[in-house]
Amino acid sequence: MPSTSRSDELVFFVNGRKVIERNVDPEGTLLTFLRKNWTLLSKSWLLRLTGTKYACGRGGCGACTVMVSKHDSVSKKIRHFSVTACLMPICSLYGAAVTTVEGVGSIKTRLHPVQERIAKSHGTQCGFCTPGMVMSMYTLLRNHPQPSEEQLMEALGGNLCRCTGYRPIFESGRTFCMEANCCQQKGTGKCCLDWGENDSSPLGKKNEICTKLFAKEEFQPLDPTQELIFPPELLRMAENPEKQTLNFYGERVTWISPGTLKDLLELKAKHPKAPLVLGNTSLGPGMKSQGHFHPVLLSPARISELSMVTKTSDGLTIGAGCSLAQMQVILAERISELPEEKTRTYRALLKHLRSLAGQQIRNMASLGGHVMSRHCYSDLNPILAVGNSTLNLISAEGTRQIPLNEHFLAGLASADIEPEEILESVHIPHSQKWEFVSAFRQAQCQQNALPHVNAGMRVLFKGGTDSIEDLHIAYGGVGAATISAHRSCQQLLGRRWNELMLDEACRLLLDEVSLPGSAPGGQVEFKRTLVVSFLFKFYLEVLQELKKLDGCYSEISERFLSALEDFPVTIPQGVQTYQSVDPHQPLQDPVGRPIMHLSGLKHATGEAIFCDDIPMVDKELFMALVTSSRAHAKIISIDVSKALELPGVVDVITAEDIPGTNGAEDDKLLAVDEVICVGQIICAVVAETDVQAKRATEKIKITYEDLEPVIFTIKDAIKHNSFLCPEKKLEQGNVEEAFEKVDQIVEGEVHVGGQEHFYMETQRALVIPKTEDRELDIYVSTQDPAHVQKTVSSTLNIPISRITCHVKRVGGGFGGKAGKPAVFGAIAAVGAIKTGHPIRLVLDREDDMLITGGRHPLFGKYKVGFMNNGRIKALDIECFINGGCTLDESELVTEFLILKLENAYKIRNLRFQGRACMTNLPSNTAFRGFGFPQGALVTESCITAVAAKCGLPPEKIREKNMYKTIDKTIYNQAFNPETLIRCWNECLDKSSFHSRRVQAEEFNKKNYWKKKGIAVIPMKFSVGFAATSYHQAAALVHIYTDGSVLVTHGGSELGQGIHTKMLQVASRELKIPMSYIHICETSTATVPNTIATAASIGADVNGRAVQNACQILLKRLEPIIKKYPEGSWEDWIEAAFEQRISLSATGYFRGYKAFMDWEKGVGDPFPYYVYGAACSEVEIDCLTGAHKKIRTDIVMDACCSLNPAIDIGQIEGSFIQGMGLYTTEELKYSPEGVLYSRSPDEYKIPAITDVPEEFNVSLLPPSHTPLTIYSSKGLGESGMFLGSSVFFAIADAVAAVRRERGIAEDFTVQSPATPEWVRMACADQFTEMIPRDDPKTFKPWSIPIA
Repeated sequence: MPSTSRSDELVFFVNGRKVIERNVDPEGTLLTFLRKNWTLLSKSWLLRLTGTKYACGRGGCGACTVMVSKHDSVSKKIRHFSVTACLMPICSLYGAAVTTVEGVGSIKTRLHPVQERIAKSHGTQCGFCTPGMVMSMYTLLRNHPQPSEEQLMEALGGNLCRCTGYRPIFESGRTFCMEANCCQQKGTGKCCLDWGENDSSPLGKKNEICTKLFAKEEFQPLDPTQELIFPPELLRMAENPEKQTLNFYGERVTWISPGTLKDLLELKAKHPKAPLVLGNTSLGPGMKSQGHFHPVLLSPARISELSMVTKTSDGLTIGAGCSLAQMQVILAERISELPEEKTRTYRALLKHLRSLAGQQIRNMASLGGHVMSRHCYSDLNPILAVGNSTLNLISAEGTRQIPLNEHFLAGLASADIEPEEILESVHIPHSQKWEFVSAFRQAQCQQNALPHVNAGMRVLFKGGTDSIEDLHIAYGGVGAATISAHRSCQQLLGRRWNELMLDEACRLLLDEVSLPGSAPGGQVEFKRTLVVSFLFKFYLEVLQELKKLDGCYSEISERFLSALEDFPVTIPQGVQTYQSVDPHQPLQDPVGRPIMHLSGLKHATGEAIFCDDIPMVDKELFMALVTSSRAHAKIISIDVSKALELPGVVDVITAEDIPGTNGAEDDKLLAVDEVICVGQIICAVVAETDVQAKRATEKIKITYEDLEPVIFTIKDAIKHNSFLCPEKKLEQGNVEEAFEKVDQIVEGEVHVGGQEHFYMETQRALVIPKTEDRELDIYVSTQDPAHVQKTVSSTLNIPISRITCHVKRVGGGFGGKAGKPAVFGAIAAVGAIKTGHPIRLVLDREDDMLITGGRHPLFGKYKVGFMNNGRIKALDIECFINGGCTLDESELVTEFLILKLENAYKIRNLRFQGRACMTNLPSNTAFRGFGFPQGALVTESCITAVAAKCGLPPEKIREKNMYKTIDKTIYNQAFNPETLIRCWNECLDKSSFHSRRVQAEEFNKKNYWKKKGIAVIPMKFSVGFAATSYHQAAALVHIYTDGSVLVTHGGSELGQGIHTKMLQVASRELKIPMSYIHICETSTATVPNTIATAASIGADVNGRAVQNACQILLKRLEPIIKKYPEGSWEDWIEAAFEQRISLSATGYFRGYKAFMDWEKGVGDPFPYYVYGAACSEVEIDCLTGAHKKIRTDIVMDACCSLNPAIDIGQIEGSFIQGMGLYTTEELKYSPEGVLYSRSPDEYKIPAITDVPEEFNVSLLPPSHTPLTIYSSKGLGESGMFLGSSVFFAIADAVAAVRRERGIAEDFTVQSPATPEWVRMACADQFTEMIPRDDPKTFKPWSIPIA
């Protein structure tokens, strides 16, 4: 609703400075305002605060967390609360004070203790999530200067990190906590954090085992008196509020903020279709992703009547404007004041509030918004409905009450709110003596995840009996709205609370709460099972409560009691063990010491600059991509006319605009004539702003004609003989003959789902054309700047030497920024050349996930022959990976998969075959581990299948078949497994594996509905590329006349600490402190022809190049140092300059020798191996499929670690990422090939609550290898597969269930082991009673692509 009216002034504060906005756009968010606003706020201060990061745009990852402070008109106190700036409407900030990471502290002025501690505790890797982590902890400390560990966990629950594995982040926050939940080191009375204080000083200066990665005593104390105060001007405004209505007019939307309830009601009558916006947590994502549009928005934020809380004798009335976080406090307070029998509804609500979204969303979302949104997955509405809650409505005409029941939740006109009415408050009655209320939910993971199914259940008995007087059951997640099982409940009235009633209730519920086979969200059989599983849990809970009230009711069997307990959120503990450096090592030599990440402090203050943080350049334009909506179709026409008519749109870039080559013949940059997957890039819009560019993409009309065949699954690809490259095969011994001589043969299948990289920083590039010689500067987030440079060169038909790629740092890569950034860089470069303007391209999370592909899904078939004692004599594995629509890295992934399949086992007769399938899905690409995490899961599944057949524990089969002596692999490469065996034995020992195996078995005998599982997995991980030329590296080292040193090398800083390690190398070689040395960026102008930073060898090969350059320089300085041995470094450099000695040197490393002959099936493809072992223990809930990670112990062979803090961080981070692959990260595709899971709402990477309760990492004592720099090893990827120890522990628990219930072992393995898979594998009376649909009778919501 564009208006010529003048907007009111929007007044708020940012970091203590006043902001007055006169032309605010109501569609803008706080995030956009902070990052892009150039308003001059005072004579010299520009508001361009890029520390607050854009990562998902939906409030799901926490990277954009800031603190908002407001004066609460009800309590008359200042409230500090964390919010996600990407959802916070800018207009909602009137009268608020915003604190961003820059306002907390700076490396230029003063660091805040939160910033200092997260950096020095090694809680940052790529650093993209760090400002959000800092702000969540900072807000917590503003409210609770000495928080509990539980409060810390809650505060960080809405923040995602893809690098660290969370442990060091939590560790940094724990230093502020009032009480340490101390482990007391297994009964010794010593805390693991203080371990070795008498034996080794902090950070272990003696040559021995050390368990400290940072020195707590160095931290500055927290001083709450030093914080920014709430601006007095805002306090005056709040205490004497202006009652006038504020109007903010935008180009399309008007935001109206009334000052009184009367004004609000009049506005609602005038604009009945206008929604009320408070937290924007529901409207915001809807407007962003689903195209919802509202020309008028009403903000009730200044109406204090909507935040009132009234306590009455019969219940509690909570204002609709109260946030969910405030509701938590209100309910907890009321529970503490009232007798238990009156608070059962409140307890049920509080239970769900604790796991509903993250802290930031709970701070923003209002009770009224949550109720009125009526989402089918609402966690509170089912409980409010069964608790007989009432909605108090108000309009200009007066007030009325309606019940919050199934009719209201279904949106029936007769039971709904009128358009001119608003929800004023919700009345929740007390429960009574013989009334019981419970809440249940099951989600992909424990916290911050939308539920698959949730439920509220209430029963009222006739006093003193177990006869049902009233019963109410409501479910979420099983229909378009919250569903009430009214009919079933009515039929059960008068029945006694016993097993007969339960059986009848299950039958009735399954009949009434019916889900069609094609239901949105899929998982139909799982959801049906949860409907009755939750009822059974409720049945047991009520039985137990009845027993407490009256002892004459029957006891619940002790074996069933465990069904009553939900898994609590646990506080992660752990020990990190490594060998401290030799006591004779000079103090200034940093190699082997746990040095903080070079950019750690800048990450924590938001001053670390990422690609999209680079200030806007003159005449810069924005680019947005247009992608295919069809999986396989002919492009009939592309009509861009409507897009070009829009304001701000400059041009549309198509394949015709490419002056050079348009990618490869079968892998086009921009589609020509045909599209081969949903998400393929067709063209790109260039406009003056990102908003204009994105709006214009929606106006481009593409006409298609569908083509056949359309292939999505591996099964279909095999059927159509659709492959990307020839088969890869390795064979050893005589497989067929061996199968004839074995005692037993088992055949099975393994399905491994794909994985999204979910780097926190999405793909982004900035291309700046220079004014002469067709030169280009490209700033890009990539692991392979030389590849971007070459691709842009061929696309534009410009020599490589005119194109310079700059990489300062990358916000996570994991393989996803090896090949793909070249595509985006090249398309942006075409736009820059065509328009003559700099082009900025930043992908939204949804587009990034849709376009870029990820880890290859795998389908494996195995046949294994073995003796009755468990010795495997023959193994035949055939693997198929889903490569997507183009070759990309699929051939290499297939090769690596086959080369690494044997893992740690010596089996004399082997046959491995691999094929990459061509499907109509986005092309899959490199991903940490490069095929090994999928392939080795097949091998380990064979082991567990053999163990089951032999009746032996899997670890015995692993031990029996492991490499024992110096031997050769299937491809004839010799190696010594001594370190592998050390890792295995030490892991068994450190984890007390055998005694815990016995304890788990004892637990399982005593508990029917909960089971424990434990697994230990060995690993032989090969490092590097299988080609010598890919191991070369170069470096350039300059020494300046003041003695300072500039180091440049070919590796990209992805968070793995490569720059930190390179400085450690240079410091040792030049014998000068690290403070003398600087690394600016990775640039193709300083180090050309670089290889991708990948395959775990970045620090290895670039370290050798830096070492070489430093040694050349030191050799040149030798005569001077000999002549002036007492001189200082600065004196020597000055003398060298006077004597005309070159102070610049190029270092070069020719690479490790590596080759593979696929014709013969032999080679030496890998320079060396990394060995490790991991033991994990879990507990599963057989009724819901949930699991709890009890403990993980990892032992890794790092040889001589360059930096134990960085290396342990890499191990922990990759382990947690692997754990995600095998448990929660599930990609869902529609039958038309559209990726559903395109945001953190639908795709669940591990959160802080997913970390094992006890998480120990130990580096083996060092051994020496002359091959690598200082005998170190590359550890970037190896920990990934060890995450499978959690998968096999879950499988172990499931196997215990199936054995107990007499169900045959099923040798079809599916990863990830989601709650759905676990629940359905734990077959019982509930899985048996659900109706099952014939797959031929419906179209499924999603299809399995592996």
